[in-house]
Amino acid sequence: MSTLSFYNSLTRKKEEFQSITPNRVGMYVCGPTVSGESHLGHARPFITFDIVFRYLKHLGYHVRYVRNITDAGHFEEEGRASEDKISTKAILEKLEPMELVQKYTNLFHWAMKEFNNLEPSIEPTATGHIVEQIVMIQKIMADGYAYEINGSVYFDVEKYHKDFSAKGMQYGILSGRVLEDQLETTRELDSQEEKRNKVDFALWKNAAPEHIMQWQSPWGMGFPGWHIECSAMSNKYLGKEFDIHGGGMDLQFPHHECEIAQSAVCNHKIPARFWLHNNMITINGRKMGKSYNNVIKLSELFSGKHEILDQAYSPMTVRFFILQTHYRSTLDFGNESLQASEKGLRRMWDAFQLLNKFEVSEAGNDAAADANLDKHCTDILTALDDHMNDDLNTAKVLAGLFELVPVINSMKDGHIKYNAISTATMQLMKEKFSVYLVDVFGLKDEKKQDDQKLSSVLALIAEIRKDARAKKDFATSDKIRNQLLEAGIQLKDEKNGAVSWEFI
Repeated sequence: MSTLSFYNSLTRKKEEFQSITPNRVGMYVCGPTVSGESHLGHARPFITFDIVFRYLKHLGYHVRYVRNITDAGHFEEEGRASEDKISTKAILEKLEPMELVQKYTNLFHWAMKEFNNLEPSIEPTATGHIVEQIVMIQKIMADGYAYEINGSVYFDVEKYHKDFSAKGMQYGILSGRVLEDQLETTRELDSQEEKRNKVDFALWKNAAPEHIMQWQSPWGMGFPGWHIECSAMSNKYLGKEFDIHGGGMDLQFPHHECEIAQSAVCNHKIPARFWLHNNMITINGRKMGKSYNNVIKLSELFSGKHEILDQAYSPMTVRFFILQTHYRSTLDFGNESLQASEKGLRRMWDAFQLLNKFEVSEAGNDAAADANLDKHCTDILTALDDHMNDDLNTAKVLAGLFELVPVINSMKDGHIKYNAISTATMQLMKEKFSVYLVDVFGLKDEKKQDDQKLSSVLALIAEIRKDARAKKDFATSDKIRNQLLEAGIQLKDEKNGAVSWEFI
């Protein structure tokens, strides 16, 4: 079996993964800014790193997965003004900031549950770690790499770059951006004139009296910058150096670049050994943007209530669709491709259910096995781990499983005899389908869940009808029975007084 390797954005090459502490992994992933409902663009990173989490656990690692909640700060460095997103949105929605945060945190958690994502080990919030952020800022200032102006504190990028380049921690080490080019091309922005240099970024912002969210600091009332929260929280829960830092490619610069600079000053180390970034999504070939009217909220995706959607798409369909493309490749969402994934997932799951019904002993006498077919199946199955270990190539794993679907269906139809496959291969097939579809990819049978919900509803309807009959309200009883018949469902009154149903 091959060893696990990841493409490390820091070194720009695939590297064999070895954890700092044997059998233990520390992983930090940038979580959502809860100033609004999560949209389609948020689905990919959180599903991607759920797969990383699941696969590492499958390999036997004890994983501490830290994913933060940004509930303060995250003001735009290159916006017209340095605004706190939470505060701004709270005013628009006429809610208290923490009321707004709770509303959208709940919606985020709901969406993650719908996607069947595992909960992280720790989910710290920015507002819960103001003290840690202030302490880190003080350390950066004490070392001479930050300065205070008018109650705001800025990181001195040029000084850092000059001093830390010789240590292999230059500004731009992750993104590949050249600081000298940025110094020449960075545009003038409102509210940025107080900085010494246009590329400097804020660690702390002075808050005007009317600003809703603000905290006391050594520099006066204010609120933290976006980048400092992740450095403070990853340091607290994972230490000065940890194994994996993840997020979307859009966070590579400036967010992760700034994290490295802050942590390097405080700890003289790049905080994570491996930096993993998922690529972006497009919708019908276009990037997501309000001007294109293609920003689809996850609730809209699941309900189909968006004008560019032909139908509703279930969470498992979306999850399956995401896994059919390698996480570092661009992914284009469109109705046709999602509908194809919906059919593909159903086909895959039906084959999985058939496979579970096969008795391993039915494979029969191994001497009667078709050697070529048996080898073909075994080669596919043994290659699955290699695909997954090769930078989490979920697309190739699914392609391999799809190659086996016709074999499973042919066994059911009798075109291939059970004994054409050896008992060992049949056992391996059952194991790999279960491990990858359920344990690692986190897929589940939504049809089974829908059937269970329908059964509960029909049981309630049958009980209402039974009560109507007991009260001799035969008009209501007959109406329920007849309308269910029109819908293709037949109720049956059993001798013991129970009521059963069946599709007709």
